[in-house]
Formats: sequence, structure tokens, C-alpha cells
Amino acid sequence: MVESVERFARFKMSALDVGIALLLLFVGIAGTHGASASQDGGRDADALAFALVVIATLPFALRSRYPRTVLVVSGAALLSYLAADYPYGPIMFTILVISFTLGYRLPHRIALRWVGGYWALVALVSVFRLLDDPGDFWRQATAGAVGSLAAFAAPLAVGAALKTRRESQADVRAAQARRAVSEERLRMAQELHDSVGHGLAVIAMQAGVALHVLDRNPEKVRAALEAIRDTSKASLDGLRAELQVLRSPVTDAAPRRPDLGLAELDVLLDRIRAGGVEVDADVEGHTDLPPDIDVAAYRIVQESLTNVLRHAAATRAEVRIRRSGDELLLDVSDDGVGGAPPGPSSSPEGDGSGTGIAGMRARAEALGGRLQAGPRGGGGFAVHARLPLVDADRAPDMSGSTS
Repeated sequence: MVESVERFARFKMSALDVGIALLLLFVGIAGTHGASASQDGGRDADALAFALVVIATLPFALRSRYPRTVLVVSGAALLSYLAADYPYGPIMFTILVISFTLGYRLPHRIALRWVGGYWALVALVSVFRLLDDPGDFWRQATAGAVGSLAAFAAPLAVGAALKTRRESQADVRAAQARRAVSEERLRMAQELHDSVGHGLAVIAMQAGVALHVLDRNPEKVRAALEAIRDTSKASLDGLRAELQVLRSPVTDAAPRRPDLGLAELDVLLDRIRAGGVEVDADVEGHTDLPPDIDVAAYRIVQESLTNVLRHAAATRAEVRIRRSGDELLLDVSDDGVGGAPPGPSSSPEGDGSGTGIAGMRARAEALGGRLQAGPRGGGGFAVHARLPLVDADRAPDMSGSTS
């Protein structure tokens, strides 16, 4: 049963091809008799002529799947028709269709060889037909060669051009798909960097606090361990959600963890405060934000405070969020050492513009905003971001961030 289905599938015909074959057949049958009556000389159309018309046209029902086979069968019928000295008629339309089909279906060089060979055979047979014609042989041969060359070359060129266009469009779609996959990977890398990196920084700080008061303040140790437990659970949940996206099929229905936003800011600030850094927050106008702005604002504040824990050796940080016209302004500053020490996550200049800051800047720029970060004149480090609240030319590009 399976073999029968597969055998049938090999000979599957499209409705368009069947329609073309039937149209050629109808025109060929209807027009051949008229062509015979209107042309002087030659052999009158008979049953053999109409049989050759049928053989030349019906194979076009398979032209898309077997273009070379169609050329061989149809071409043999046409050459036999011409060699038998039947009148030129609608059967010649098969030349146009098969030339276009080969140009559209086959690589350019292969199509050119097949169509060129076909044209040479048709031209040769046509020349032999002219030997019995009493007219000017060379004039008729030259006109026939030029005309037949145009009949073969024009549809071949059109088919080849459409094939090139189709392949170019397919390449563009493939490139867009690859870019979308790359952007999604970079987005996930940034999410992992922000969520897991923040969690590890808090855990490291809490572990240090627990070790410092281990013998003197058991309650403080308990609070630190609880903070480590909660933070590690949240980080693992984020990691698990991103990995689930990787394992799931690429569909809009793929399970996703709800994106964090400024509504979770209090939880974030409590974590930082539990790590030993005093945080003053002045937050206004952070409700009813566009979802992409809400997520980006939260991640920028999160990464800024994570850097405070990691690098700044700060005791105090300030977070200020406010609306100004059609922009959301974010300011995070600290009283630490004023930048990250040189290392894997910092730039050669040691200005703190490492992976985390590059990711924050990419988030802001992807939304049409901008971000500045660097040491403050009076000491410490500051991050300032401006995110537009109105639609801008946004290209979700995370190329400035890596995990």
C-alpha cells in the first residue's frame, strides 16, 4: 500500500500543469486543421498529424516534475510533425511553454543546453523543409532561424529571470529566519546574563554576610541563608524558563515565563538591601508603561544594582525613575569606587563598560533610547537611561550584548 502511494506521488500532477496541457491540446486540435487549410504546399493534416499534436501536448501535465522528459516526448512529436511536412500550426506553441519551463525549473546552464539542442534540431528540420520550397532559400532560412531563435530564447530568458527572483526571495527569507534565530539567542543570552548574574551576585553577597556574622548573630545568618534560598530559586526558575524555550518548538505558543517589570522593583530593592547596600528609591510614573519599556527599564535597574554588588564596594545606592514628556528617565548611582576593576567583564579602560553595560545600552538603543554609564565626578558610578514612551523606529537588536 505504501509503495503504491509513493509511486502515485511521483506522478502527481498540479492543476496548473493539467490546465496548460488541456489548453495546448484544445488549441492544437482546433487550430491544426485551419492551419492546414490556410497554408499552401505541404501535407494536409490527417489522423497522424492530430495524434502527434496529442503526443506533443498531453505530457505538459507533468512539466513541473519532469521538464526534461516532457521536452524529449513533446520535442520528438513536434520534430516528427515537422519532418512529415505538416503545416506550421498551434503545435509550435509547445516550444514557448517548454522553453519557459526549463528556464524556470533547471539551473541556467543546463536549461540553456537543453533548449539550445532542441532549437538546433528544430532549425535543422526546418531547413530540410525549405529545400523543397521554390522561394528564396537563404532569405527564408535566415528569417526562420531568427524567428525560431526568438521563440526559444525569449521564454527561456523569462523563465530564468523568474527562477532567479524566486531563489533570491528564498535567500532573503532564509536570511531573515537566521537573523531572527540569532536575535532570539542573543536576547536569551542577555536574559540569562541579567537574571542569573544578578542572582549569583546577591547570593555571593549574602554568603559573605553569613560568614561574617556566623558566630555572633545566628538570626542574621538565618536571614542571609533564606535570602540565598529565595534568590537561587528565582534564578533557577528564570534559567529553567529560558531552557524550556530552547527545547520547545519554535512557535508563538511556546511556553514563556512572564517578563519581569517595574512592578517587581520592590522585591529587587529588598534583595539589594539584604545584601548590605542601602538603597534610596524615588520612583514615579512607572505604571501603565508599554510592555517592552517596562521590561527594559526593570532589566537596566537590575543590572545597574547588580554591578553595584559586584564591583562598586558601595554602601549606598540611589534609584530614580520618572517620566519627562514622552520619555521614561532612569538614574542609578552609588558611592562606590567608581567603576569595575579590570577583568573579564570590563573594558580595557576599566570604565565599567563591560558585558552588563553593553547589554543595557543595547536594550535602550533597541527601543530607540540611549544609555550613558560611567564614574561620577564626586566619586561612585552612575547609569542614566532615556527610554521613549511613544512608538519609535525600533529594531529589536541585541547585538551589543553577550552572555
